[in-house]
Amino acid sequence: MTDLSAFPITKKWPARHPDRIQLYSLPTPNGVKVSILLEETGLPYEVHRVSFDAKDQFSLEFLSLSPNNKIPAILDPNGPEGKPLGLFESGAILIYLASKAGKFLPADTAGRYETLQWVMFQMGGIGPMFGQLGFFHKFAGKDYEDKRPRDRYAEESKRLLNVLDQRLEGRDWVMGDEYTIADIAILPWVRNLVGFYGAGELVEFSRFKNVARVLEAFVARPAVARGLTIPG
Repeated sequence: MTDLSAFPITKKWPARHPDRIQLYSLPTPNGVKVSILLEETGLPYEVHRVSFDAKDQFSLEFLSLSPNNKIPAILDPNGPEGKPLGLFESGAILIYLASKAGKFLPADTAGRYETLQWVMFQMGGIGPMFGQLGFFHKFAGKDYEDKRPRDRYAEESKRLLNVLDQRLEGRDWVMGDEYTIADIAILPWVRNLVGFYGAGELVEFSRFKNVARVLEAFVARPAVARGLTIPG
């Protein structure tokens, strides 16, 4: 049996199945990227809930694997050369798992990098901008009298949605006919923006017909439906 005792995180979250990928997460937009991909690939995994209410993300055990105190993180007992590998940052985890499974990332070099550019588009643009808009529209920032910060992020979110909408014109998915980790990275954030954040009207989401169409197809996938609720 695989021994993961060298990893401090397993002291706080013991592995019942140490031969499986260990996922430390919550069902946030970044968290569900990884649970969706794991469900899509069929890679065996075990999930552990990192409770923000209990401030688990600041525990020494969690920081030993994810020093930026952000979910998700994984520990793969069967990493490169058969050695355990721990990873944080959802984008890096998506690339690693897709490569490991040989799915959802084109095998040809050009297709691979074209897909990765859209993953980076989410990591560098959509995630941070939508997240800031959520703060100023739904959370503590909504009480600020000065609405300029909210409006700044709303305008940038609309710009990013327009970029995505144009990309999806005439395409089933970000990369065309092929469903990839670019879709898995981007679409949970779009869903969160118009759903949990309730910012659809603010960003004029009805304008972005292609985004809405592809989002509907995304959430209809059985693996996505499962992944969106993990961990429960």
